[in-house]
Amino acid sequence: MERREYEILSPDAAKAAESKGRRRDEGKCEFRTDFQRDRDRIIHSKALRRLMHKTQVYIAPEEDHFRTRLTHTLEVAQIARTIARALRLNEDLTEAIAMGHDLGHTPFGHAGETALGQVHPGGFRHNVQSIRVCDVLEKSSAGRGMNLTEEVRDGILNHTGAGVPTTLEGRIVKTADRIAYVNHDTDDALRNGIITEGDLPKSAISFLGETISRRINTLTRDMVEASDGTGDIKQSEACLEAMNELRDFLFAAVYRSDLVESDAERYEIGNAIPALYDYYSKNPEKISLEYQGLIGEYGLAEIVKDHVAGMTDRYAWEMYKKLRK
Repeated sequence: MERREYEILSPDAAKAAESKGRRRDEGKCEFRTDFQRDRDRIIHSKALRRLMHKTQVYIAPEEDHFRTRLTHTLEVAQIARTIARALRLNEDLTEAIAMGHDLGHTPFGHAGETALGQVHPGGFRHNVQSIRVCDVLEKSSAGRGMNLTEEVRDGILNHTGAGVPTTLEGRIVKTADRIAYVNHDTDDALRNGIITEGDLPKSAISFLGETISRRINTLTRDMVEASDGTGDIKQSEACLEAMNELRDFLFAAVYRSDLVESDAERYEIGNAIPALYDYYSKNPEKISLEYQGLIGEYGLAEIVKDHVAGMTDRYAWEMYKKLRK
């Protein structure tokens, strides 16, 4: 498999045989590359399964078809793999980064992330927490943490914010993440009646396409055409401008809309995360057993943060309701 990568992939692609390796040495698998093994470890992790019950945008949605963190992750992986394959880059590395990029997200979407960052002394960033999940909190046959390759870790850490992934595969995921959420959040907002087709910015829709599938196709094709042969991952200026226009519209009309989170929900989320953080800080024996053993090494505050961040929406909400009684 490692030899085939040199025969099939672009010279610019990351090669498993040239990986910077893992923090702890391991023997090689007989029929999977290291990037394939990383992907498999993430897919089988508990942290990935919990994303099924973590909010993407809507708090406790009643409709079955709204996106969750897990469905968002799958959509990012699909878009990113399509681009990687077209550019003859490493699909296994791309998929591993995509599957792991949101493992550290809190319950209650971005509202939960903000609330946890306000009460935890070190603040909170979900990409940093995703790395902590991979390095420390998950267990695998390799022992503590999943012991992922440096290329996968780098892509997960730098998928958001100012950091730039060192591999082209990581840079694909960084942009595919935005392509996915801009389009599926638009789709969810239309389904929920928060916005109508007529509300969408006309110039962006005219350029990108009238439907979600056409918009994703336009953005994906543009990335392939703009990046091909450049040794970098790019978007055309026109496509980037249109996508950012749609993203700015979503922030104004959807993400900050009272229809997404009512004042009451914002108030409760703002109370729930601090209440849970305070409760477990005062009652560390209530923290999950697998995390309790890490308190001596990392300190109570860090482990309380890990425990609260790892909760699903429904578990966090049920625990908060018990605390209010």
